[in-house]
Amino acid sequence: MAQPLARAPVRPIAILRHPIYSMLLPVPVVCFIGVLITDLAYLSSGGNLIWLAFSSWLLLAGLLFGAIAAIVLLIDFARAPVIRRGPGWAHLSFFYAALLVELLSMFIHSRDGWTAVAGLGLILSISGAALVLIAGWLHRPAVEVRR
Repeated sequence: MAQPLARAPVRPIAILRHPIYSMLLPVPVVCFIGVLITDLAYLSSGGNLIWLAFSSWLLLAGLLFGAIAAIVLLIDFARAPVIRRGPGWAHLSFFYAALLVELLSMFIHSRDGWTAVAGLGLILSISGAALVLIAGWLHRPAVEVRR
């Protein structure tokens, strides 16, 4: 009787054995922390609008790269069971929550001047930075991809 062929484990999407998601994750982490820093600089400068512009650009970059990373993470999550083990579900939840909070923060930051940052804008920046830091901390890169 013929033995069934053993299937090779499905691993994350990669370029030259480097998982794409692990390469994309640092961009939203740095951008969302940068939003918090520029919001604090805006408040401490007495309302210098350049800091509000920096926050908006960092939010945009973080959300764009975060959306790409979220799509890659979802594909990897569906394909590779190794990612669903351990803190995989918690990482996914915190990362998606951070993206949602920062999307809401983008709408708040589109207001004019002081109302964009003071109050709800700063709370969302703190929350988004905390969520993405937790998600980054929970991220366990998958085993090196070998083909």
